[in-house]
Amino acid sequence: MLVEARAKINWSLDITGQREDGYHLMDMLMQPIALCDDVTLLPADALTLTTGGDPRLPPSEKHLALRAARALQAHTGYPGGAAIHVEKRIPIGAGMGGGSADAAAVLFGLNQLWKTGLSPAELEALGLTLGADVPFCLRGGLTRTTGVGEIMEPLPSGRDWPLVVIQPCRGLSTGTVFEAYHQQADVVHPMTDSAALALASGDLPLMKQSLGNVLQPVSEELRPDIGRALLALRRHGAALALMTGSGSAVFGVFPRDSLAQAVSQRLKARWRYTFHTHTCRDSLVWRENVAAD
Repeated sequence: MLVEARAKINWSLDITGQREDGYHLMDMLMQPIALCDDVTLLPADALTLTTGGDPRLPPSEKHLALRAARALQAHTGYPGGAAIHVEKRIPIGAGMGGGSADAAAVLFGLNQLWKTGLSPAELEALGLTLGADVPFCLRGGLTRTTGVGEIMEPLPSGRDWPLVVIQPCRGLSTGTVFEAYHQQADVVHPMTDSAALALASGDLPLMKQSLGNVLQPVSEELRPDIGRALLALRRHGAALALMTGSGSAVFGVFPRDSLAQAVSQRLKARWRYTFHTHTCRDSLVWRENVAAD
């Protein structure tokens, strides 16, 4: 089985509180994009993981895809294994849910390959033990996600938007970003209700007015290249430009795909990790019997 594990963007990210255990309560608008990792799964006697694409990948024992396979194996008692290969395209440490997408692809794919029969809700609950973004990466769609990532409300999406995604610098520690966030004197919160309406209608002016990411100002201070990339996207015609997650990737929204493609080619000369892509509905796309192709 080959599963396309799609990255995500945060159209909007707000923090509404913090639990006693330290986890932050979030209010986010998220959507999958076409940029993806390829996760190949083959039946095997034991669990193994190989990777390719990005030399910055963590050691296989720490890779979230392998941890997901072990979690499913432990949860279901499945006696066999699988050979997992992850071909990376989603930049690492970017706030785009790349590791979570790989974990979701493994949970979804092995649940079918192993015939373990977990429901979507059971897979999402298991995914939440691995990471806050894993349930969303299993479900996909334009979603308003609250709590610590476990409460998801599907939303209508007016259209798919052409995007240019840039990771202009190395990744940021999420803990460091949240710590800096709490030191801010003033926080400008996004208008999430209006943002959801704007995305449903494809209203660019309202999107520009209402979207936002409360972590963006502190991440820009920690990594000034984030601000430089956002400015470059705006100067090259992006209708709006935002940071996703806690960084370090940013994205620009373009009215036309041809413009997005041209800007991506231009900015790739400055930033290696620059991608021309678009929003989409499904977070996982799969083909079975790939070994026979």
